[in-house]
Amino acid sequence: MAHAVHVEPDVPIEPVPQTLLEFIRKGKKFLIAGHKEPDGDCVGSQIVLGSVLRRMGKEAILCSPGPFKRNEVKKYESLFISAPMEKENTFLIIVDCSSADRTGSLEPYLKGLPYAVIDHHEAGENDFSLNPACEPHYIDVNAPSTTFMVFRLIEALGLKPLQEEAELLFFGLCTDTGFFRHVDSKGAGTFETAAALVRFGANPRAAFTAINGGKSLNSRRLLGNILARTESFFGGKLLLSAEESEETSFFGLESRDSDSLYQLLQSVAGVEAIVIIRQETPKNCSVGLRSRDWVDVGRVAALFGGGGHKNAAGFSTADTIAGLKHKLIKIFENIFI
Repeated sequence: MAHAVHVEPDVPIEPVPQTLLEFIRKGKKFLIAGHKEPDGDCVGSQIVLGSVLRRMGKEAILCSPGPFKRNEVKKYESLFISAPMEKENTFLIIVDCSSADRTGSLEPYLKGLPYAVIDHHEAGENDFSLNPACEPHYIDVNAPSTTFMVFRLIEALGLKPLQEEAELLFFGLCTDTGFFRHVDSKGAGTFETAAALVRFGANPRAAFTAINGGKSLNSRRLLGNILARTESFFGGKLLLSAEESEETSFFGLESRDSDSLYQLLQSVAGVEAIVIIRQETPKNCSVGLRSRDWVDVGRVAALFGGGGHKNAAGFSTADTIAGLKHKLIKIFENIFI
């Protein structure tokens, strides 16, 4: 029979704030918002939090700015609305981000609501300016994922995850840890949480298939194009490549497979940081940043108004591939030389 497991991680983990527990117990209707271009951690956190709130007899509305680009989360898109209109007696919980611009098109709908934030990202500030009062926030940069934090919240509420909830929490945890590739010697608590979720019914094999399977042939071809134009800088410490807007138009957003791309490039001997620039529109680019160890790409992303973690971050900005390539090489020159 499944039972609760008390997790003692090797890195200091913030306790669930009492103010957040009181916030949840007080509210009757909740909007649960996530960031644009949601991933498995964001989607899993939102769906599970909504499920738990409904089990507590509350109304929960899931909202997302989309788009649902990742193949593994597209099947959940129908559970979300993109333009929440109901505000009366509504509380807001924002998960997996802590800056207003990350909520994209949702931001205007969220203003004025009493809110809380659940997030594990280091970069970004609580600058939503939705309410001048000091609201409860649960932010822990040492947590491996937001789903990890939602699991701790469930326990703090005196509940246990249902099997479907455990599966989504495990899915989100695997998403943000690269199926535990990014967990280091201080990550015993991450594996203890994973084991607890398996006891509650999560299936690691199914989670791996959901994240890594079901890819299209076009996604492999696009991957080949990006790999073929990868350039090496600073003696191989920096690898940089790009996706042209014509490729996005031809292959489609569903052909993107960033996780496989980063995994392949991180296996190159001597690489410390990876940059992938995508020309989303003629005047705007998105940039993904990854590092293996000591390089803090979260700080690099913050220079452009983005955010993320030390080893995984990103941003969007008005520029071109050529313009950003020049700027980013200059920044990494200060890091590597």
